[in-house]
Amino acid sequence: MDVTDREGLRVALVTAYPPSKTTLNEYGYHLARHLAAKPEVGELVILHDEVPEPVTDLPDRTRAVPAWRYGSVLNPVRIVRAVRASGADVVLVNAHFTSFAAGKVASALGLLAPALLRLGGTPVVVLLHNLVDTVDLEKAGFSSNRFLTRILSFLGALVTMMVLTADKVCVTIPQYVDLLRNKYGARNVYLAPHGSFEEPDPVERDFQATPRLLAFGKWGTYKRLEVLLDAHAVLRAQGMDVEVIVAGTDSHNAAGYLDGIKDRYRDLPGVSFTGYVAEEDVPRLFGSATVAVFPYTSTTGSSGVLHQAGSYGCPVVLPDIGDLAEVIRTEGFEAVTFETGDAADLARALRELLSDPAGMASMGRANRAAACGIPLADVVDWHLAHLQECCG
Repeated sequence: MDVTDREGLRVALVTAYPPSKTTLNEYGYHLARHLAAKPEVGELVILHDEVPEPVTDLPDRTRAVPAWRYGSVLNPVRIVRAVRASGADVVLVNAHFTSFAAGKVASALGLLAPALLRLGGTPVVVLLHNLVDTVDLEKAGFSSNRFLTRILSFLGALVTMMVLTADKVCVTIPQYVDLLRNKYGARNVYLAPHGSFEEPDPVERDFQATPRLLAFGKWGTYKRLEVLLDAHAVLRAQGMDVEVIVAGTDSHNAAGYLDGIKDRYRDLPGVSFTGYVAEEDVPRLFGSATVAVFPYTSTTGSSGVLHQAGSYGCPVVLPDIGDLAEVIRTEGFEAVTFETGDAADLARALRELLSDPAGMASMGRANRAAACGIPLADVVDWHLAHLQECCG
């Protein structure tokens, strides 16, 4: 069937999308899949970042258009042009504050696209996964001193105000709604949970086998492996036979970080690095893990990895900080916590959890229930209601 044969909204989705490895690519993939499946959507146009490989994995009634380039200061203009060419009735922007670039100027400019679209008369909804106001900029690797932090916080507030000129702004954490309403006076904000991509088959874990500690992410800024690998060394010195699996790549802001880690810990046994993990390999990755570990020094939004770990029934060890703590508190996840940056305390937390197979099994069930409680397919219905409202 031709994509134009079906009546309904023509929705333009601005997002990173596989084979791109840019942050939110996985979320963009699943968001597109569920949007395209809705009868209210006649055609979905994915306006994705340019990548060398062609986009091949597309839902029915969907076309993909390379519309912006990661790191380019011209992204707002390129996105507006692509939206106009698409003939979209409404636009959904899937973004956070570094979606369009690692550099501060280009990332801020990319987030001006919703304001330009609204100015040009195109209805636009922004799904915003984090807020500058809730990020510790120094710990997250965006600032090196207090003076620069103040400047970046001020500029971040300006960008937030520009994003809020969209018809609607969706956030995934209740605290974000309160902040945008109380600090910025926003009345066009709505809450929608992260949502589970799918409900995978339950994983039967052998908690008597050699424990495998999984750390998954983009590494080098606020996601730091040193504390985990130092804790791993402590556990091995105490006679525990454990393995660490590091999955993922360098952050755009920390090129070469993983190579440095491999060199620094080259003599530490029981550590493996998977590199980039394709979407089809994610189930096997989480299915093979005993515990998911989050060696973060800060947070920048609702953790997609936490929701993935939960959907596969993983027990979790994480620091009690920022958005991680908020998600645990509000969404029903369970975790053992440790002091940020403290390898000895992380070793203590891991030892405590690994010595309690029944507790791990119970935590895994609770996390699966929390992660799979609201499927992304249902969350997309909420987004569609707002998209339709914007179209009048």
